[in-house]
Amino acid sequence: MATRKKTSSSSSKLPEWSLLPEELLQIVSKNVENCFDVVHARSVCNSWRSLFTFPSCLLRPSYSLPSFDEFTLESKDLCTLEKVPLFVFRVKTPAASTSPFEYFLGGIGRDDHMDRPSPIQCSVKVEIPGYDPTLMNMLDCQILSLGHQYRLIRWEPNGYRGVAFLPLNKEGREGEFVVILNYINVLMVLTSAEMKWKRLENVPYAICSDLVTFRGRFYASFLSRKTFVIDPYSLEVTLLMPSPHKQLNYLVASGNDELFLVEVTIPNFEVIDFSRFTCIVSRLDEEAGKWVEVTDLEDRVLFIGLFGNVSCSAKELPDGCGVSGNSILFTNEPTFPYKYGLHTGSTEDDLNCWRSTRENRVMILNTSPVLALQVER
Repeated sequence: MATRKKTSSSSSKLPEWSLLPEELLQIVSKNVENCFDVVHARSVCNSWRSLFTFPSCLLRPSYSLPSFDEFTLESKDLCTLEKVPLFVFRVKTPAASTSPFEYFLGGIGRDDHMDRPSPIQCSVKVEIPGYDPTLMNMLDCQILSLGHQYRLIRWEPNGYRGVAFLPLNKEGREGEFVVILNYINVLMVLTSAEMKWKRLENVPYAICSDLVTFRGRFYASFLSRKTFVIDPYSLEVTLLMPSPHKQLNYLVASGNDELFLVEVTIPNFEVIDFSRFTCIVSRLDEEAGKWVEVTDLEDRVLFIGLFGNVSCSAKELPDGCGVSGNSILFTNEPTFPYKYGLHTGSTEDDLNCWRSTRENRVMILNTSPVLALQVER
């Protein structure tokens, strides 16, 4: 009886994956493609950790660049330009839970501590008002990659509005790169061949509202309604046919598939109210060099605001995150998703635009070091 009981107890234990034969482990390692599946595998034990190479898409390569004097533009001390992978992630909760959706948007850092029984490979420090800061284990999260952004480390000049980076891949230029800095009313450019900042010519002396990369080229949109394409090899600047609308512009790349221009009309009120904004959305027609208005984003959700502007599929969002497809979400202030053609009840309101809905209000719990959002259900 005792022997039988012991056998039953032993058979109910979870499998000891660390004891998997090496020849089987080799097969497993060759068939794991998702970067976070690799991360999870590396967290089983040290032997798995040594066999599974850390995913390159989660690495944060960096470049040493000179800073510059804000008055003379002469080169100064070195700073660091770092590539930061961006993700939206959500801690898993029971399916029957009725609590609000809480999810996070931001960069995930690598944790190489070896003193844990199961090393945490990727983690993020989360700070929410009313709670102690906590290091969130990505093993417990549903995660969706949103691409990456570049950040300057140990240097943030006055008037800094962002930075964009492109590697050069043409024959004879391999290993070189170009960086454009959105700075006050000018764009500053640095090439790895010269390693010196200089003002980019043939663009307006005006505020650049957005600077992005798309299909190997830079795109800069200005408050003057003009958007320019910048070739990274020649630094030649080409003006896109301007949109007929007079609004605040945001550029949102959907991978390498589409580049969208979101133009926002801000009503004349003493207090800015995101719920009163209206939007026009256009996609880039590269061949014609112009913007074409669209009324349907299909399954896409456009995130605009903190941590840059990104796009993803609503179906791929962790548990949907309470946000449906074909919508726009501003992350600067608490607001509702935007949809096209909404009826407001007023006959004076134009239906041919994107407006704030009243479904699933999005609250902002924290903005640093990651953006913590709560979608009310």
